[in-house]
Amino acid sequence: MAVEVIETETQELVGMTERFWNYLKSEELWNFVISASIKILIILLVSYIVTFIGKRIITRIFTLKVKTLNQNERRQKTIVKLLHSTLSYLVYFSAIIAILSSVNINIGGLLAGAGIAGLAIGFGAQSLVKDIITGFFIILEDQFGVGDYIRLNQAEGTVIEIGLRTTKIVGTTGEQYIIPNGQITDVINYSVNNSKAIIDMQVAIDADIEKVERIVKEYLKTLPPKHEELVDVPTFLGVQNVAGTEVTIRIVAETQPLQHYGIARVIRRDVKEILEKNGIPMAYPKMMLYDRSSMISEGDEG
Repeated sequence: MAVEVIETETQELVGMTERFWNYLKSEELWNFVISASIKILIILLVSYIVTFIGKRIITRIFTLKVKTLNQNERRQKTIVKLLHSTLSYLVYFSAIIAILSSVNINIGGLLAGAGIAGLAIGFGAQSLVKDIITGFFIILEDQFGVGDYIRLNQAEGTVIEIGLRTTKIVGTTGEQYIIPNGQITDVINYSVNNSKAIIDMQVAIDADIEKVERIVKEYLKTLPPKHEELVDVPTFLGVQNVAGTEVTIRIVAETQPLQHYGIARVIRRDVKEILEKNGIPMAYPKMMLYDRSSMISEGDEG
C-alpha cells in the first residue's frame, strides 16, 4: 500500500514537472513574454517622452507668462517645480497601472484593495495629511518661494525646493535642511521687502560734529549712481549716542532685499577714509599706564 502511494506521488511530481517544462517551452508563453516586454518598453519610453516634453512646456509657458505679465519670478519658479513633480507622479503612476495591465494583473481588484488599505493607513498618517495641506497653503498664499532667503523655525538659508510634503533649505555654510511642512510654525522671509543697512561709527568726543555731518552727507549723495542696490540716498541721522570719549553717529541706507550687508561694508570703509582725510579723529580705545613704584613713593611722602 505504501509503495503504491509513493509511486502515485512520484508520477504526479513527474507529471507536474513535465507540464512545467512544456509550459516554459510553449510558444504561447514566449509570445506573451515578448509581447509584454515590448508593451512595457513602449510604456516606459512614452512616459519618459511625455514627462520630458511636459516639463519643457510647463517651463516655457511660465517663462513667457512672467515676461509678458511682469509677474513675480520667485513665485514662478516655485509653481514650476511643483508642477514638474506633480506631472512626474501622475505619468509614472499611470505607467505602473499600464504595466500591470500588460502582464494581465487585475487592476480593478488591486485598486479596490489599495483603496481599503489607504483608508486604514490614512487614520495613522495624520502628520502626512497635515504636511500636504500646509504645503498647499504655503504655495497658494505665496508665503515664500524658491530662491527666497528665509528663517524657518531654527533653520535659516535659501529655499531650493517647495513640495506638498517638505521644504528644502540650503544654509549659508552649505548644510541642507529638509523640513516637513506640517512642522513649520515661524517663518521670517527676508526677500520680500527692501532691507535697511544701519551703520554706527564712533568718532572722538572732541570731533566737529557739524563738519562730520556736512562731509558725510556730501558723500552719501554720490552713492546711488554707483550702487544700483540702493533704493534712495542713504540718510545721516546724526548723533546716536555719547559714551566716555566717543560719539556714535548713525547712517541708514535702504537697499534691495538682502543687499544691505555689502552696502554697509562699503559705507563703513569710505566714511572712515573720508573722515581721516579731513582730520576728524576716530574714536579709539585709550589705555593709561601708571608707574606703581612712583605711586607708592608718593604715598609714603604723603
